[in-house]
Amino acid sequence: MSGFAFKAVTENKSDETKRVTGIGGIFFKCKDPKKMREWYESHLGLATNEYGAVFEWYQGADQSKKGFSQWSPFSEKTKYFQPSEKDFMINYRVENLEKLIEQLKKENVTVVDKMETYEYGKFVHIMDIEGNKIELWEPNDIEYEKLGQKMGSKTTK
Repeated sequence: MSGFAFKAVTENKSDETKRVTGIGGIFFKCKDPKKMREWYESHLGLATNEYGAVFEWYQGADQSKKGFSQWSPFSEKTKYFQPSEKDFMINYRVENLEKLIEQLKKENVTVVDKMETYEYGKFVHIMDIEGNKIELWEPNDIEYEKLGQKMGSKTTK
């Protein structure tokens, strides 16, 4: 089984845009996001803030290039995951989001909204074949880290 996973990760389709490069975040619904953040901080050591927790890591062999992944509990009443009916959403880190969106449209993938650009990255939402809403993020990790520092947030390392 692990041989298949390794092959799938390392195979490069010729002449195609690089797509997902990692997990950008895990988002899920719960009854009380504040209590959920407190529980994870107390029992599992996550450095939480008002949005959840940010995991800090280094990108591949380049130990000077930081990366970040977001963990966020949302209110069970959130509409952010719509049109999905699911209780979770995964955010994937990608490269060159504009080019990827063009390619996904050619492949008849449902693009839910228009790309939004912030200092810390570009975002768009798509739907998979089972109705799961997926957030795609082309991160600007330098600006993302600055935003966290400005907010006084700590990362979970």
